[in-house]
Amino acid sequence: MPGKYRRLRSKKSKLPMIIFGSGLIIFSLFMVFVFSNQPGKADSSSIQQQQSYVVPMPVAYPAPELTLENVNGRFESLEDYRGQVVLVNNWATWCPPCKAEMPTLVDFYNDHSGDGLDVIAIEAGEPKDYVLQFVEEFRLPFSVWLDPNSMALNAFNNPNLPSSYVIDRKGIIRYTWTGEINREMLEKYVTPLLSE
Repeated sequence: MPGKYRRLRSKKSKLPMIIFGSGLIIFSLFMVFVFSNQPGKADSSSIQQQQSYVVPMPVAYPAPELTLENVNGRFESLEDYRGQVVLVNNWATWCPPCKAEMPTLVDFYNDHSGDGLDVIAIEAGEPKDYVLQFVEEFRLPFSVWLDPNSMALNAFNNPNLPSSYVIDRKGIIRYTWTGEINREMLEKYVTPLLSE
């Protein structure tokens, strides 16, 4: 009788461990399933693909009055560019999507500057020597302004980077977007403004 009682007690003491272990395995499998199917947990290539298809949003309001110093030490204002189609790009040297879209902006500018396109790249807060290093590394052919006090971010009422605005020849903002944009979107939305 004591031997039978000992065997029964031994089986009862293993039962909670078996239930706990099974529950842990089921919970782990559930968590793997949930996190592998979350849209926010996409791999870096799908994130880059999503970012490269940011579509500009059509708007219609006057460009803000904004004057800042460029990397050459001269002060420029948006008003100086009236009569041109201007793409204003707020960016920072430390911002990965800003770096990723910069070659696209350079190519787009090189292809359309003769059609009346200007690009103004406004760097958000980094010291001038950092910005000059970036300008040299990326061979930026357009005007680069320094914004140590976030005046541009405040003027456009958008603290996110990168953020861009397309101003038509009359000084009206026609498109805005936040995030990295690709060449296809620039050609589709910005190029038609050059012939207006």
